Amino acid sequence: MKMEVTDSLKLEIKNMIMTTLNITDVTPDMIDNEEPLFSGKNAITLDSVDALEIIMAIQRTYGIRIADQAEARFSLQSVNSMADFIVSEKNK
Repeated sequence: MKMEVTDSLKLEIKNMIMTTLNITDVTPDMIDNEEPLFSGKNAITLDSVDALEIIMAIQRTYGIRIADQAEARFSLQSVNSMADFIVSEKNK
């Protein structure tokens, strides 16, 4: 069965980010799905250390591997890009 990008997957990703990074001052609905997570324009602003922790969490949670830095940079841009990447990898 093919996996699809859904609102529940996006919520799951937001919760994973918040749990992984121990973010308690933001709720999932405050995080914009389209805005970049590393730009300062979203409810949370991440840095490179956060990115490494999120990569590990994605690999652990979804059983998929992020192969290189370019792939990580592209897939971690936003909640939407993470959801697209996860679904793409799970459907291979």
